[in-house]
Amino acid sequence: MNHPVNEPILGYSPGSKERIEIKAELDRQMSEVIEIPCIINGKEVFTGNIATQVIPHNHSHIIARVHMAGKDEMENACKAAVNAQQNWIDIGLESRCEIFEKCADLLAGEWRMRVNASTMLNQSKTVFQAEIDSACELIDFWRFNCFYARNFHDDFQPLVSPPGVKNSTEIRPLEGFVLSITPFNFTSIAANLPSAPAIVGCTSVWKPSRNSYLSNYVLMQLMMEAGLPDGVINFLPGSGAEITEVALANPDFAGLHFTGSTATFQGLWQEIGIALPNLRSYPRIVGETGGKDFVVAHPNCNERGLLVALLRGSFEFQGQKCSAASRAYVPQSVWSSISDELCDEIRKIKMGDAKDFTNFMTAVIDQRSFDKITGYIDRAKEDKSCEVIVGGNYDDSIGWFIEPTIIVTSNPKSETMIDEIFGPVLTVYVYDDDKFDEVLTLCDESSPYALTGSIFANDESDVQKAFNALRFTAGNFYINDKPTGAVVAQQPFGGARASGTNDKAGGPLNLLRWISPRSVKRTFEPPQDWDYQFMQSE
Repeated sequence: MNHPVNEPILGYSPGSKERIEIKAELDRQMSEVIEIPCIINGKEVFTGNIATQVIPHNHSHIIARVHMAGKDEMENACKAAVNAQQNWIDIGLESRCEIFEKCADLLAGEWRMRVNASTMLNQSKTVFQAEIDSACELIDFWRFNCFYARNFHDDFQPLVSPPGVKNSTEIRPLEGFVLSITPFNFTSIAANLPSAPAIVGCTSVWKPSRNSYLSNYVLMQLMMEAGLPDGVINFLPGSGAEITEVALANPDFAGLHFTGSTATFQGLWQEIGIALPNLRSYPRIVGETGGKDFVVAHPNCNERGLLVALLRGSFEFQGQKCSAASRAYVPQSVWSSISDELCDEIRKIKMGDAKDFTNFMTAVIDQRSFDKITGYIDRAKEDKSCEVIVGGNYDDSIGWFIEPTIIVTSNPKSETMIDEIFGPVLTVYVYDDDKFDEVLTLCDESSPYALTGSIFANDESDVQKAFNALRFTAGNFYINDKPTGAVVAQQPFGGARASGTNDKAGGPLNLLRWISPRSVKRTFEPPQDWDYQFMQSE
């Protein structure tokens, strides 16, 4: 079976067909306010409990009115998912794959601009960031997940069947529904979390982030157009705490597929433990949470490559990536060489409306995020061990804009070196050139997270030293590159420690978490006598 290829990334260069199309679609979506219902058992449910969705870089502009789910809708969604599973299993893997491969084809074609534009407006992404995320990565998720699932039957069959017996393994889904709680920052992840378990036969209750209702709803519509049967995925804007309470009260709760904060995930895990006596089975818990992602530079490294990696890795999508570079360990000699140029390059960054394609950055997602990030910047300005050397300004009058900011610290345990900030803030610790080994230990021990990280070094011996010393410090490790930009099927994504269960979205391991195999022994000539040879008399 030939495997898929990764979806090519469109360039949106001036005068290109895609640039003309996306600009027209942006104008169209800006001209309307969408009513977003719950989708339960394939039906639109307008609750009248309205929340508004605004554009982060223009927060006075409303793009959607969202009908929030209450307890009744939540209970009905769980019931719909349970009731839909048998028919969803019965149609078979191939038919399920055909539906999601049609989703990929629709997204690669006529739906591409609609999904990309909704992501640009809803989550304040540049056209390039939206193209990579909401188009290419999700297309890849759907196509490669189907490829992996088709291989499971052959990959996991028993090696031995003695004479008179046929041994086999049935690749069953989990019994019950999966609760999918999804993040705002990647549209592709939001759709992958409910759909990956669905491909192998599970059904889902999908709780989208409060900051990405529009783009997620567009993808729900796309899946329905592709032929997704009623009840297989149920779309529930609403309170995460309330949806979790309802889901865990249902004995058919079979799993949690989560991307979000570490504290929320740990709380959910505890709640699932308490609920266990009332559940039909032990739920599968899959989560990708926080990160405090690092770049470590050796004195002998590619300095220009390091500069570009720090800039792109820290400030694309305003640092709102679980993988964004937010702490760097740079030797004194290298920092003396690149710091002025790095600051000069950062000052060139344009920030503003996502519709202006000359902007490298836009706004952070909401007021709560703005206040959190600026709080870290303000405290760093007051900290005698820290110096803000570029950026540090912010303005929320029109949109939630924060300048790309670099803090240099003499304290490797300062809060901006330790805490996940989730914004356009990079903290640099400058170390003595002869302290490379000590810095590797410091990097490993300073953060509870272990999501992504990178090493910049020219000599292979130095690369290998870092590779070994930082083995458990990052689930995705980059050599002479920024610690962001994992590609489906190339670098399956996930981290351990406080960063999650490391089940690697974009690879087969994640899908395996949603199956519950059944071993089958078929005997062709059943024994006719009950006694054994050892029982015969001498």
